[in-house]
Amino acid sequence: MRVLVIEDEAKVANAIGRGLRNHGYAVDISSDGFDALSMATEYDYDAIVLDLMIPGADGVDVCSQLRARGRWAPVLMLTARGSVQDRVRGLDAGADDYMLKPFAFAELLARLRSLTRGRTGERPVVLHVADVVLNPVRHHVQRDGSEVELTPREFALLEFLMRRAGEVVTRTEILEHVWDYAYDGVSNVVNVYIGHLRRKLDSPVDRPLIRTVRGVGYVLASG
Repeated sequence: MRVLVIEDEAKVANAIGRGLRNHGYAVDISSDGFDALSMATEYDYDAIVLDLMIPGADGVDVCSQLRARGRWAPVLMLTARGSVQDRVRGLDAGADDYMLKPFAFAELLARLRSLTRGRTGERPVVLHVADVVLNPVRHHVQRDGSEVELTPREFALLEFLMRRAGEVVTRTEILEHVWDYAYDGVSNVVNVYIGHLRRKLDSPVDRPLIRTVRGVGYVLASG
């Protein structure tokens, strides 16, 4: 999943970004409200972590403008202010959840998982596709009962494919959800990681799971 972190405190933004990337998320970071609005309008993020006090447009303005533009990615708002009035302003602007600084990263991660599950109403805690079981919380994958060790990026790619099981997904769609803004798109990174997944997933059972649709992308068998 791809997350936009909007935070002008560099140490906080980098810590959140590092933690999310270690858990397989693709992360873009913005420190300015106007820049964040541009990014969140251009890209389809799965979630947004938004600090209330940022330069340019503040967090309330960013959130309300995104909603006005029809951008409905769940927003987790962060603030050092603890007043009820500040929380109400953020929620009334369209934020989905609220966290006070300082916070534990584990709680932020749990809240993001909860928000993204609630976005569609059909994101199960554990994914089952064919003979593959993926647990996003424990970062655990099994195929046909055998454990499969994946890197964070491989895990994120598999989770994306499993959530779109049976559908053909393009390389562009994969890049937009599994890699972040810094990726320049010129290498064959998707092909390489698909190859990694195939070797790791197919070796226990010797039954191909991911099929290439030439000139389009990939499809993960749903049955």
